[in-house]
Amino acid sequence: MSDDGVDYRVAVTGTPGTGKTTATTLLDTPVIHLNDLIREAGLWTERDEERESLVADLDAVREALGDWSGVVESHLAHHLDTDEVVVLRCRPDVLEERLRDRGASEAKASENAESEALDVILSEAVERHGTDHVYEIDTTDRTPAEVAAEIEAVIEGERNPSAGEVDFMDYL
Repeated sequence: MSDDGVDYRVAVTGTPGTGKTTATTLLDTPVIHLNDLIREAGLWTERDEERESLVADLDAVREALGDWSGVVESHLAHHLDTDEVVVLRCRPDVLEERLRDRGASEAKASENAESEALDVILSEAVERHGTDHVYEIDTTDRTPAEVAAEIEAVIEGERNPSAGEVDFMDYL
């Protein structure tokens, strides 16, 4: 158990725009917003102008986190050692619209929608952590509070793993 009394490590991940930051700000548990840490602590190796993003140095991120506990959220969180991984999902057409509304370029919004349809982050999470530790939550028609409640259910052990239950292949 860590100094803050939390003895679990849960990653909340998903394609940008699925609602990770919004939902995790509603949790009653310590949350590390990994993208903020990467940016503020300079834990990146280069700027990818084409994708409008920073390339994270995951070894430096792991070192900076040390013996962390609680919840870490980011589209990269599933690359960390965790007990459980929650993958937030969103129907690709809705995701693309959310990203455009946030100011993303058409190319970036389209690329992320396609990644969502292809289950890219889910596949990476399952490959690293196994199906017994991955939980999908479809955020398409849920409020942030409903999504936060689902994440809490994972933390409390009240929800069964559900990798592979969400399917957006018809988008392609």
